[in-house]
Amino acid sequence: MTEAMLAQARRAAPSQSFEGWTSHDGPPAIQGEKDGKTATEPLLKLVEEASKSGADGIIIGCFDDTALDEAAAISDCPVVGIGQASYHYAALRKKRFSVVTTLSVSVPIIEDNIRGMGLTKFVSKVRASEVPVLELDSDPKKASEIIKLEALRAQNLDEVSAIILGCAGMVEIYHEVEKKLSIETIDPVTCAARCWNWFN
Repeated sequence: MTEAMLAQARRAAPSQSFEGWTSHDGPPAIQGEKDGKTATEPLLKLVEEASKSGADGIIIGCFDDTALDEAAAISDCPVVGIGQASYHYAALRKKRFSVVTTLSVSVPIIEDNIRGMGLTKFVSKVRASEVPVLELDSDPKKASEIIKLEALRAQNLDEVSAIILGCAGMVEIYHEVEKKLSIETIDPVTCAARCWNWFN
């Protein structure tokens, strides 16, 4: 997944230089509050290391924006979450959006994050596809079909002009979803990679 995100970031912002770091001491996937808490300490160690190594910026590659505030507090460079970047991308373009994420346990976290950023007026609904994060990697075809159906429901029912894919692991099925929709499909990895121009 890290390699897929890294490849997408490089395609999205070819003028930038990206390195992909994986937190091997955290859970294999972040699904809900418990996983987020378990992931925080090793994630912050990587953030501290990246900051000290001279990084110009750091992207938290989890849609839950895990430990984003803590990471920003200890880093000498800007820290951006992929969820954060995608919400602001939509809001700056006056897009009303729904999020299609993985499991229901992530929905309250995402809703809290949007609320905390003051962007509630732009969101219609956070929808769970009930596709586990690791299934995006192990069975992308099945995961893609389920997520496409949920994205179509959001398009047809939520009165929105954009759908945000609510998991970094969805980067590889982005184009499959995009082809099914008549409204904009937003990839959070692309948003985070391109927002780096804001700081330069």
